[in-house]
Amino acid sequence: MKHVNYVDVPPEEPNEPSAKGMRIRWLITQKDGAKNFAMRLFEVEPGGYTPWHQHQWEHEIFILEGEGRARGEKGEEPFRAGDVFFISPMEWHQIKNTGTGLLRFLCLIPYNK
Repeated sequence: MKHVNYVDVPPEEPNEPSAKGMRIRWLITQKDGAKNFAMRLFEVEPGGYTPWHQHQWEHEIFILEGEGRARGEKGEEPFRAGDVFFISPMEWHQIKNTGTGLLRFLCLIPYNK
């Protein structure tokens, strides 16, 4: 069993020039013995955003703290803490922090890409 507080997992800045004010903490990975998925904690500063991107795999997002707008192929929609997203494979998406505080969300992705 792995047990760690998220603050003890060092944040990483993504190697992605189209992202702004964003860090990722890889909470659970294959290094921990997780064979099917990874759990990541994203932290996005006010005015920051994830890249506008798509990929072959689905993922699930749970908004822990903050507020913002989720951009998809059909436009943008607001979100707040407690909201949940399912992003289908190959769906274009981006998460933006439009609030005044830090945005934190969990994002789960499969390894079988």
